[in-house]
Amino acid sequence: MSIDILYEPSSQDLVFLETDEVDIIGEDTQSDDADTICADTQGSEFEFTDFTLPSQSIPPMSQLELPSLAHRMQFLSDEIDKNDTHVTTVTKTIGELRFKDEEEDSFFTQELPYYACKYCGIHDPGCVVMCNICKKWFCNGRGNTSGSHIINHLVRANHKEVTFHKDGPLGETVLECYSCGVKNVFVLGFVTAKGDSVLVLLCRQPCSTQNTLKDLNWDQEQWKPLIADRCFLTWLVKVPNTTDQFRSRNISATQITKLEELWRHNNEATINDLDKPGIDEEQQIVLLRYKDGFHYKNVFGSLVKLVADNDKHLKESRTQENITVRWDVGLNKKFVAFFHLVKTDGDMRLMYDDELRLRLTGENPWEGIGHVIKIPDNYGEGIGLEMKSNKGVPTEITSNYKVDYIWKSTSFDRMQCSLNRFATDESSVSTYIYHKLLGHEFDDLIFRSHMPKHFSAPNLPDLNRSQVKAVKHAVQRPLSLIQGPPGTGKTVTSATIVYQLVTINGGPVLVCAPSNIAVDQLTEKIHRTGLKVVRLCSKSRESIDSPVSFLALHNQVQKLPSNGVLQKLQQLKNETGELSMDDEKRYSVLKKVAEQELLEAADVICTTCVGAGDPRLMQFKFHSILIDESVQATEPECMVPVVHGVQQLILVGDHCQLGPVVTCKKAANAGLTQSLFERLVVLGIRPFRLEVQYRMHPELSRFSSNFFYEGSLQNGVCADDRKLRKIEFPWPVADEPMLFYATLGHEEIAGSGTSYLNRTEAANVEHIATRFLRCGVRPDQIGIITPYEGQRAYLVQYMQYQAPLPAKLYQKIEIASVDAFQGREKDFIIMSCVRSNENQGIGFLNDPRRLNVALTRAKYGLLIVGNPKVLSKKQLWNHLLNYYKAKNVLVEGPLNNLKPSPIQLPKPKQLKSTINPGSYFMTTQMYNAHEALIPGCAYYHSNQGNVPISHGTPQYFPRPDPAVKMGLDFNTCNGNPSTFIMPRFRSELQIGGIPIGTMMNINPMAPTRFFNQQSVKNRQNIHTNHLPMTSGRLNTKANQKNQKSNEIRALRLTSTSQDVSQPMSQSMSQPGFSLSQPGLSEPDLSQDSFIMNEFHSQMDGLLSQDSTYEGGRTVTLF
Repeated sequence: MSIDILYEPSSQDLVFLETDEVDIIGEDTQSDDADTICADTQGSEFEFTDFTLPSQSIPPMSQLELPSLAHRMQFLSDEIDKNDTHVTTVTKTIGELRFKDEEEDSFFTQELPYYACKYCGIHDPGCVVMCNICKKWFCNGRGNTSGSHIINHLVRANHKEVTFHKDGPLGETVLECYSCGVKNVFVLGFVTAKGDSVLVLLCRQPCSTQNTLKDLNWDQEQWKPLIADRCFLTWLVKVPNTTDQFRSRNISATQITKLEELWRHNNEATINDLDKPGIDEEQQIVLLRYKDGFHYKNVFGSLVKLVADNDKHLKESRTQENITVRWDVGLNKKFVAFFHLVKTDGDMRLMYDDELRLRLTGENPWEGIGHVIKIPDNYGEGIGLEMKSNKGVPTEITSNYKVDYIWKSTSFDRMQCSLNRFATDESSVSTYIYHKLLGHEFDDLIFRSHMPKHFSAPNLPDLNRSQVKAVKHAVQRPLSLIQGPPGTGKTVTSATIVYQLVTINGGPVLVCAPSNIAVDQLTEKIHRTGLKVVRLCSKSRESIDSPVSFLALHNQVQKLPSNGVLQKLQQLKNETGELSMDDEKRYSVLKKVAEQELLEAADVICTTCVGAGDPRLMQFKFHSILIDESVQATEPECMVPVVHGVQQLILVGDHCQLGPVVTCKKAANAGLTQSLFERLVVLGIRPFRLEVQYRMHPELSRFSSNFFYEGSLQNGVCADDRKLRKIEFPWPVADEPMLFYATLGHEEIAGSGTSYLNRTEAANVEHIATRFLRCGVRPDQIGIITPYEGQRAYLVQYMQYQAPLPAKLYQKIEIASVDAFQGREKDFIIMSCVRSNENQGIGFLNDPRRLNVALTRAKYGLLIVGNPKVLSKKQLWNHLLNYYKAKNVLVEGPLNNLKPSPIQLPKPKQLKSTINPGSYFMTTQMYNAHEALIPGCAYYHSNQGNVPISHGTPQYFPRPDPAVKMGLDFNTCNGNPSTFIMPRFRSELQIGGIPIGTMMNINPMAPTRFFNQQSVKNRQNIHTNHLPMTSGRLNTKANQKNQKSNEIRALRLTSTSQDVSQPMSQSMSQPGFSLSQPGLSEPDLSQDSFIMNEFHSQMDGLLSQDSTYEGGRTVTLF
């Protein structure tokens, strides 16, 4: 064959093979064709001349003798056949080779047995366990998770029963209690017979503590759980060997979470389904700023829907069976069912006004719906369910009922409605509030109004200096944040603000809070001032008693003297239980008219945040709205009252304490746990802090003040005010009523699988509580708190059945979770920390806000029980433990002979911020708080000139394009909050992510360490003379005069005291200590001084710690 034919355009393509393939093929193929195609052209048998064209010129194509088309086609066909033969030979050769990792690959490709672990594929019969609920198998290996795969599944799926494999060490065995038959593996443990090698499985309570076990020669003290370190004990189920684990599927904790989510909707899903499109859709996250109302609505609307779907699934999957019911008749003639439900300490809590369905199946099926009117306490008789209808209620039957949770969408619908209204209705909020909530730049406003001579409200305690300034600040501005640290009189301050708003602007004022308890407390305080208050609650809560029931709308309607017909119809309905159709219509119309009259005549309307979406308030517009405990509400929840035409919004709360509870993890991770209060702080709106606490013994407040509030909290009570004379408790240090009781017990998983308990700590807590009772402390003066619901439930049972004193005494001791105790106080607090392990960490016990709440509940004494070795691994707890150790109150041993613990603690690390050390632990979840610290934040721009004064109420007007107003490029943000910053300021982001100086009345130099507070105070007095001028402040002669005056006052601050009494609470003071100024009497420091103009308020700025904020606002109000 001529070379011309081989290199014509229609000839075969060159094939380039890898070197390894050439070696393999060269040995086994002998054909010349193969050598031609696969030749090693770099070999010695080839010479350069073999690939050189002839030297003579090639003749023209017209002179060449070209083969015919048929000849060329035949040639190509022969070549293709040869190539096919060659490829077949190569494939066969490669297939016969055995590679090293073929065995490992076959682990996944071969058909696994039915009992293989659904996570990793391990199928050793001695290592796998079957879940009795879903019939899936899981191994006892950890893989990449903190616990074994079987425990991970049981916890995530809320399953609790298992069976071993028939070929395992114990055969096909179902784990259950020997005494009562319970199969919940999280409460099962084993005890051994004394002197025998026999063991028996028993549940933790009550079987393992029964006295009958002593007669059976069982060693009760040696009861141990079947699960340790989140794995089954190895003598029950083996841990897979290293080889099996190396060969198993590598699955991450994130994949496990997604797989469990899939199984909720499709029980046959596999891990391969995780790769399908649409499975891993990213959720929109909460941003710092929003383009407009529609952008805001789209982000939060999707999160609200996510929470609603999760809540619906959670409730509808909680059916309980075999319920015994006791029937009764209420005062309104309706049937009430009382029953017990199996206690769960998972994500769901039963609340007043929840709806449940009772069902009977069988020959005479029946079902009825009712709402919860009674929630069981620790020792109560159970749940009270008032039926909506008495028709056909089978009161003669008391057993075999089923209970279903009914999901109600009311609260979620109201949130979605408020978001839609915010986006579409320009009258929903004022323009100023609209842009501030979206995070846009907008000039600050001050309302010009007549300020009262005295800011205190009738029948409420007189205000201290910081409270007066907070009230004044709130009534003058359209948007205010007020931070109320523990015990600083936040409720009194809020009630006073409402009173002044009504006095200055008239009513009605809308007052809200996320919980009914908080609303009731504030309602009671406001009522004391003499204002006309209406407490609006949902209709299903009208039968629930509360301290302010007489102010409830439905009760006020019944007592209207001018509506005799309505009263008669109401009386008839109470007596008979129902009215005729005509009377019912007449009753509804008359009641609606009466409700509207009362609401329109009210000075203040109080309701929950979600309750503000009640149809009875739909037509109301509120000039002023105050939201108490706003940090505990989600942002969509706060928006429900806000969209009622608000022009003046006051948010009260404390972002250093616990925030809202979001049960949906996806929504929580997307930022829904960030409250509106916190986001506004990050945007640069500084909260005004109340600074004098009246709750705690001064020594109890010191750590929280220095660590969480930059040392700014002053004490309104002295040590003598917080000392009970006749109580002889063995405090390690007589004048410091606090201690950390070192306990080395082990944590255990609670019955739900999602919580923890510690039996050793529970026993020590009981010993301490008993000692207090024997010292003369009343049970209602003691509070026991713990972060974990499992420990709370165990403590209740332990004190009821195993404490030495009468059970009724312990029933009066309140035992609650730390979260439930927020906003509460007791004379003595005992805290059980629970966590004690080697590898699992301390969970949300490491949340600084939760620790802050726990440390600030006690008035007279605080006792913490925990494992210092485990807790000290976390920096925050390490600081606390070192603080206690330095004070010789970290102790161990019997209560009668407490001694300092010899434990060696790690040295506390230097805090990253010397200006605001508490903020190191207060970083927000979604945002790096840089932006509140740089030029471009809200308060930075407000310092560049005078604040415009509003001479009347702000009008609604068309909103400008926010992108133009802000100068933002929304196309470059990509939903990333850290990049959602004005482009011209991005280059200035060179500082750390610590929110420095985020309080209006912040100390210019907070203590660097709480151990040397006094020396720092002395340095403060010196540095006060050298404070730099605030950016934008006019350096006028008047300002120079003010600065000189302040320097003189600052020099007098050398004589200080830690405590401030109530009569002097309005004096000018530095954070952390009080003034003792000779020549100044109380009248000189009275509230009369606050009717002066804003300029004179700035003179006092340095002493009230707000000069860095108000110093840049040289505004004249006269």
